[in-house]
Amino acid sequence: MNIVFMGPPGAGKGTQAEFIVKEFGIPHISTGDAFRLAMKEGTALGKKAKEFVDQGLLVPDEITNGIVKERLALPDCDKGFLLDGFPRTIAQADALETMLSELGKSLTHVINLKVDRSFLLARLTGRRICKSCGATYHVMFNPPKTEGVCDKCSGELYQRSDDTEEKVGTRLDEYMNKTAPLLQYYADKALLREVNGEQEIEEVKSEIAALLRG
Repeated sequence: MNIVFMGPPGAGKGTQAEFIVKEFGIPHISTGDAFRLAMKEGTALGKKAKEFVDQGLLVPDEITNGIVKERLALPDCDKGFLLDGFPRTIAQADALETMLSELGKSLTHVINLKVDRSFLLARLTGRRICKSCGATYHVMFNPPKTEGVCDKCSGELYQRSDDTEEKVGTRLDEYMNKTAPLLQYYADKALLREVNGEQEIEEVKSEIAALLRG
């Protein structure tokens, strides 16, 4: 099974990706991981990517696509893979289709964790972290016994600067603007499978497992 995994920030992709990898024995591939592997091994594309990364620049699509293709060609992908964070654009989706064809593979599923914007805002802006020990809480889903105080060390809890409603909203807007066309792209190819990401974690796992086994 060859899967592209999609979902907005805060949808719970990390938890579900871990489950899919363990349950179905396929590698979880993110572009970040693929870059690090290529740079560590010193491949030609890895060296080119490092030049951009070291300068704090975005790696061009041509190099990104090549590195993803190199990763998908490795033996651990023979039984399938879970691609996370790629493709991000229609151009990358077209490139993925071409590279998979050249590798004798094709996508079997595009899973999108669907979560309402208001739910995501509540989930992402509710995180609180202890200044002393780093313990993480959530004002709705995992609140401390005393508001603003860590249960473990009585340290002060704070909200990260990138967890504010304004910044979270900007991240969500950027994701939706870039991703909405991709969802339609894969829907047109009858590959898109939408899963309600607002359910309990175990329910989301069950729904994904049923889709993949079906």
